Amino acid sequence: MKTYNIGIIAGDGIGPEVTNEALKVLRTVAAGYDFNFVEYPYSGAHYLKTKELVPDKVIEEWKTLDAIFLGAIGHPAVEVGLVERSVILGLRFGLDLYINLRPIKLYSENLCPLKGKTPADINFAVVRENTEGEYTQIGGILKKGSPDEVATSTSIYTRVGIERAVRYAFELARSRASASNKPGHLTLVDKANAIRPQEIWTRVFAEVGKDYPDIKQDHAYVDAFAMLMIQKPEYYDTIVTTNLYGDILTDLGSMLQGGIGIAASANLHPGKTSMFEPIHGSAPDIAGKGIACPLAAIMAAGMMLDYLGESDSANRIESSVEHLLASGQITSLDATSGLSTTQIGDMVVGQVRKSK
Repeated sequence: MKTYNIGIIAGDGIGPEVTNEALKVLRTVAAGYDFNFVEYPYSGAHYLKTKELVPDKVIEEWKTLDAIFLGAIGHPAVEVGLVERSVILGLRFGLDLYINLRPIKLYSENLCPLKGKTPADINFAVVRENTEGEYTQIGGILKKGSPDEVATSTSIYTRVGIERAVRYAFELARSRASASNKPGHLTLVDKANAIRPQEIWTRVFAEVGKDYPDIKQDHAYVDAFAMLMIQKPEYYDTIVTTNLYGDILTDLGSMLQGGIGIAASANLHPGKTSMFEPIHGSAPDIAGKGIACPLAAIMAAGMMLDYLGESDSANRIESSVEHLLASGQITSLDATSGLSTTQIGDMVVGQVRKSK
């Protein structure tokens, strides 16, 4: 029997709560394979106790695992971003997880804040370049706290980094077209009209696009795209964009699904160890209350299974969540659903068992 070695970083706040439910679903859906969950303590709470951030040797150890699952990072008593950079950027840069994949998919019409939009209208995927742009942390602050204070931040875009993200997006658009029996469609989102160095994205997109004549190709500036994504989400299928724009647009896109409580993401180095997480934060204001929605973590677990080649199990998780939402058994994706974190997890487990 195949055993997958999965690193678990439950993290802070609601992270351990939603992670527990995701692992419960993973144990239920496993058939013909098993898991070895390897737990890691790195979080804001761990830092407060030990002053320890992620050491290089642990990053090397992560590379030997099949995948990593992250709950949430962020503690109100720790400097903002300190542990997040250590864990999340440690993973992204240390494992070169150059793709951030975020599906935007509506499962029940009553969850969407847009009038008249149905699940048939909202089903697209965003490919976010994950290791460059503003997140390279190049820059700093001079004369901090003085009237002459200056802050600088340099965005980095490399041809190699852009091309591999764009090519992945074209391949994804092609595979989505094959699965849906619809024409492939890929949209590039940048701001090259005002930020001219981003013109490298436009050129690389056009060059790589020559290898994909079967894929419809178009382009939007990020400000216009933010409007168009709300105005006509049904037009889009696959989007590729920069690190920063992808971060912002996918949070906006999660609202089209009904809320961040179901929004999951994959941080990928195709063919190598990759990391999967809900995109929500640690939500310290509701931590320990048992009311956080675990569906984003559960959907991230499904994405992990799909990446590991267990597509049947991944489909069982997704179809189970879809059934619970479409049938009205789960009526909202936030902490006001009236259902506890464990109740929702149990409902998914029950539906998964029925899907055998």
